[in-house]
Amino acid sequence: MSNSVLIIDDSSTVRERIVKTLESFNLFSRYYEAEDGLEGFKKLLSCQVDVILCDLEMPRIDGFKFLSMLKSRPDLQDVPVLILTGMNDRELKIKGLEQGASDYITKPFDPEELVARVKVHLKIKKLQDDLKHSNELLLELSNTDHLTGLFNRRYMMDALEKEVQRCTRKGGNLSLIMLDIDHFKKVNDTYGHLQGDEVLKRVATLMQKELRSYDCAARYGGEELVSILPDSTLREAVFVADRIRLSLQGLKFSGDLSALNLTASLGVACFPVPGITTVDGFIKLTDDALYRAKKNGRNRVEFHEP
Repeated sequence: MSNSVLIIDDSSTVRERIVKTLESFNLFSRYYEAEDGLEGFKKLLSCQVDVILCDLEMPRIDGFKFLSMLKSRPDLQDVPVLILTGMNDRELKIKGLEQGASDYITKPFDPEELVARVKVHLKIKKLQDDLKHSNELLLELSNTDHLTGLFNRRYMMDALEKEVQRCTRKGGNLSLIMLDIDHFKKVNDTYGHLQGDEVLKRVATLMQKELRSYDCAARYGGEELVSILPDSTLREAVFVADRIRLSLQGLKFSGDLSALNLTASLGVACFPVPGITTVDGFIKLTDDALYRAKKNGRNRVEFHEP
């Protein structure tokens, strides 16, 4: 098992008994211990934990304060907390459940009951983690172009809208690069669409490598790719665009594509621009610059200069 448990109790005897009980059923591979809520919270910040067993009455930080500290950390709220209490007080139990506890166990505890309750919450935690992972995969798929692996147009438009709003509100620069593979139709006609798809994937990978980790690369449509560069001036973006162009020009292929020499035309614009307040207007400036690059001979970078 790769699960881990955190046991918070001011009694070393109780902690030892819990560890021995859980070890006998081989439920966890790692056991963490803490004497109070504060020490337990610090352990949580440095260790990944699947289940927490927490005493209610402790010095410094008791069980209730510990639960309130967990609420302040969204990344820890999915970890089930089983409250240990020596008091069979109905109101205290209800209060603990209302503050975020997943379950409670009355001390002195029955070993089989303890294990049974821990197993239930481990299973629930695994189901929650699996669901969360599935949702993340679905979100990633919904935002990704299936061919190139870059973001798709819908995600790119949303990201660009947010960046334009950020620049409008806080100032700074935002640059946009639009790339079009020169004579890509000829590639498809000569080598076939399957080989054309491979070419497009190679170009997308190359462009992504030339960008910073927080830049956004997306497939705008067909053989047109877009790069969103936050906090980049026009001069910086033109430099990046030309670096992409030169890298693409030197791209080598093998097999049936060994004779292929690719070039690309790129258009660049930088926001803010006088008279331009919308994403569509910003994209049109970049697209116009791309059109000039193609009109002026291709394999070049053109930019909108206010």
